[in-house]
Amino acid sequence: MQINTQASKQREISTSPVIDIELLALDLNRCARCVGTLDHIEKAIDIIRPVLEVMEAQVNVRKNVIESEEQARQYQFAASPTVRINGKDIAFETLESECESCTDLCGCDEGTSCRVWQYRGEEYMEAPVGLVVESILRDILDSSREYIGETPVYSGVPENLRRFFRSKSDARPAVESCCEPSRKAACYDASQPEMCGCH
Repeated sequence: MQINTQASKQREISTSPVIDIELLALDLNRCARCVGTLDHIEKAIDIIRPVLEVMEAQVNVRKNVIESEEQARQYQFAASPTVRINGKDIAFETLESECESCTDLCGCDEGTSCRVWQYRGEEYMEAPVGLVVESILRDILDSSREYIGETPVYSGVPENLRRFFRSKSDARPAVESCCEPSRKAACYDASQPEMCGCH
């Protein structure tokens, strides 16, 4: 009997777990909570890498910086940072506190709040490594099980985020109006993109 090895390989590929990890954040350069969460995702993957290899699981990590209300609606983004594994938020409730980094970024008088994570009775400012590890393993080991609780239905961009995008947009310097378009290239300084050298 001839064995179709190509078909067998295709079946093996199709049955290998695929883990899509998505990080949604307001900023991935200066926000301590968002940068820390990305770091913890990478640590979690390193910790369970032997398990992923044995199970032939493929892990994809996507990072999306949300820069507008329109993007927030598109991604159903309600709190920063958000971590989703195969489309499911790993946190089932939205707890927040004022984030100094994002408040500085937008210049909001009212302040901007970012996510606070609860895990095993403790609160964390970044997604805990243990929570990320558990969430990945849960998805690999039993992708058909029902999650405890329901992911909240997205009800639009919260006022906290709308204020962030509005204030950040208003705070941008009007560089384009400082000199004639033909002089822009000569006065632009790449090390200080917010500044214009025209006098």
